Amino acid sequence: MKIIDVICAPGKTGFFFDDQLAIKKGAKNDGAFYIGEPVTPGFTAIRQAGEAISVLFVLENGAVAHGDCAAVQYSGAGGRDPLFLAKDFIPVIEKEIAPLYKGKEISSFKDMANMVDSKPYHTAIRYGVTQACLDAVAKSKNTLMAKVVASEFGGSVSDKLIPIFTQSGDDRYNNADKMIMKGADVLPHGLFNNVPEKLGMKGEKLKEYIEWLVARCIKLAPYPGYKPALHIDVYGTMSIAFDNQFEVIADFLGELEKAAGGHLLRIEGPVDMGSKAAQIDGLRIIREFVDKKGIHVEIVADEWCNTLEDVRDFTQAKAGHMAQIKTPDLGGVNNTIEAVLYCKQHGMGAYLGGTCNETNRSAEVCAHIAMGTSPDQILAKPGMGVDEGYMLVYNEMQRILALKNII
Repeated sequence: MKIIDVICAPGKTGFFFDDQLAIKKGAKNDGAFYIGEPVTPGFTAIRQAGEAISVLFVLENGAVAHGDCAAVQYSGAGGRDPLFLAKDFIPVIEKEIAPLYKGKEISSFKDMANMVDSKPYHTAIRYGVTQACLDAVAKSKNTLMAKVVASEFGGSVSDKLIPIFTQSGDDRYNNADKMIMKGADVLPHGLFNNVPEKLGMKGEKLKEYIEWLVARCIKLAPYPGYKPALHIDVYGTMSIAFDNQFEVIADFLGELEKAAGGHLLRIEGPVDMGSKAAQIDGLRIIREFVDKKGIHVEIVADEWCNTLEDVRDFTQAKAGHMAQIKTPDLGGVNNTIEAVLYCKQHGMGAYLGGTCNETNRSAEVCAHIAMGTSPDQILAKPGMGVDEGYMLVYNEMQRILALKNII
């Protein structure tokens, strides 16, 4: 079957683009906006609407395969590709990428993905185009994207839902209630990105929050025995609170384990060491202390772990117990698949993550990747409202389960 046309449509994402550098320099909120001038090139405001590009492959049988190009909330920060605006990149797709596929026979997903992912295009372009490639292969075979993933990468489609991790944003109390109501498997993210106001000068506010969260899970449990994993992102703030004293940090994690009351506890990004090499070393040492002391808290790598190569490097060094696979930052979804499988093969927890700034379509495609690779958890996305992102990922995985033995 051939692809007879490639069409682009501009779209919006489920969240915002934020100028991280301007925010770090002290920009203040004004409602949902930020006051002040942007600092990062390409931004016209410190916070602006997230944009996406739908890439549509029209197939010769009349079907349309679809992927969405999207970039993370903090585009242009930390060495990432620049701000992703539809008006800037639709011409690139139409002039340079569409000719790679238009009029061509649909082959394997790996081959089709490599046609664009092997080139230095913006990560968001490679992310969306490879989603469309995966969908095109599935439609050409009248099967599920999850089955294509499993078939080409030597796995099988999961017989059960992948645990869903929900994120709260700053509304860590009301949104936690929504997560508990829905019976989320992993919660709440929490956004503990500030020491005095959120973490506490010695972590006391985080500890109090975990105790509140456990009590809430008990009081509002949607079914008997409900005991979700607690996964909290602290954005490296323990570096500040504990002056990068790794054993002290490990001991504090032991206190948090007690506060978690038997819930599995994951702490994402406990420190930010300022470079990839230093981050790997820091997380490796903290993991060693935690394991040696018998503390049952899992360290999740996030900062400085962005690409497929990064995921491999953190995994090889045992820098943490789990790696977040930040889907748009890896470019082609073929890299996301490879990252999940690499983690699983080498004893690292695989967290198929991403960003609040994605779309319904990228979330659905990631649900297929999750069902075809079986990571430890998948992020509910896009947005920060809990209900919408959870619904999208949960419902798509349920559809896969319903259809996996039929098509």
